[in-house]
Amino acid sequence: MATVSSAETPRVATALTRFAQLRQAALPRNWSKDRGYFVLTALLLLVVFPLTLSSFRLGMIGKYLTYAFPALGLVMCWGKAGILSLGQGVFFGLGGYSMAMFLKLEASDKASTAIQSTPGIPDFMDWNQLTELPFFWRPFQNLGFALFAVLAVPGLLALGIGLAMFKRRVGGVYFAIITQAIASVLGILIIGQQGYTGGVNGITDLKTLLGWDIRTDAARLVLYYVTALLLLGLVWLSGWLLQSRLGRLLVAMREKEERVRFTGYDTAALKIFVFVFAAVVSGIGGALFTLIVGFMSPSFVGIVPSIEMVIATAVGGRQSLLGAIYGALLVNYGKTFFSESLPELWLFLLGGLFILVVMGFPNGLAGVDVQRWFARALRKLRSRWSALPGALQGIEQRVAPAPSQPQHEVPR
Repeated sequence: MATVSSAETPRVATALTRFAQLRQAALPRNWSKDRGYFVLTALLLLVVFPLTLSSFRLGMIGKYLTYAFPALGLVMCWGKAGILSLGQGVFFGLGGYSMAMFLKLEASDKASTAIQSTPGIPDFMDWNQLTELPFFWRPFQNLGFALFAVLAVPGLLALGIGLAMFKRRVGGVYFAIITQAIASVLGILIIGQQGYTGGVNGITDLKTLLGWDIRTDAARLVLYYVTALLLLGLVWLSGWLLQSRLGRLLVAMREKEERVRFTGYDTAALKIFVFVFAAVVSGIGGALFTLIVGFMSPSFVGIVPSIEMVIATAVGGRQSLLGAIYGALLVNYGKTFFSESLPELWLFLLGGLFILVVMGFPNGLAGVDVQRWFARALRKLRSRWSALPGALQGIEQRVAPAPSQPQHEVPR
């Protein structure tokens, strides 16, 4: 058995002390609490939902979870770095269109499109009298390029916007308005170029992925697990980034940007990084949305879906990574429920939910201290229970009949 000599003992002690310091610095202060919440969320997504919900309901939950990706990006961008983006639907849509282009080309082989005037191209191109596949569509015949585009296209657009805006110190409400304008412009552009993008209908009739039918119940279950695992993995990655020096700089920049700049850090580079990271995460969610739903249209790119993503982030808690998941689930379930039962009022109800959260719960669902609330409710219940016997006794005294008085005979 190997032993440690007396000369090596101080070195070993120093190494162990250094390891303990690094471990303590790497873990968050509330590591056990955060890890418990993360495990509970993982059990809910990976065990409870698949075992208790039908295939149709599980597919709806999978669709809702794809909206948690842009919400997670907004937590990093808005909640941690203080950069409000009202155009996350742009990156969500670009990732979705990148995946939809590959799926549409696979579904448009010459055998399936033999009745068209130009076989081998998507149907909407044939309807708009195009005779060959556009040059920017051709690389999407390869799945590897399509997966690369899911990450690269949103990331490059976000990089261009960040370089143009943050290097010139454009921020705050001005940046939010510019991103909203970009969302509006991209939606109009997609609708206007019907022969290349499918127009207002989008890219539809997506059936297979490398010959694998994505419309079956088994495929929906696999796609649900892929979505949940990727989402949990990105939550873990985001948490790891926030515990690093980069994460601390992002929070410091949110609080006092000028002080961070005066200490020698390039705040524009920090903003560009987190903005690109949020865009890439949103693109992944858009690609998974296309696989689960089977189509992609400009209705998921414009201003309205971008605002809904901000609402989901605020409801869950804009500073909580796990809150992005619960906010996306709650808001999208409410959207489905209200749009079915009250189709003319659901937008007003959604706006009312946002106002209620901002006024009553400024930190969202994640800011609600459930343990303290439960303890307070329990104390109130105990106080009322202890006062119950006295109240019952008082009620009995009021209800009980008065004692009968002896009747004296009236003298004649």
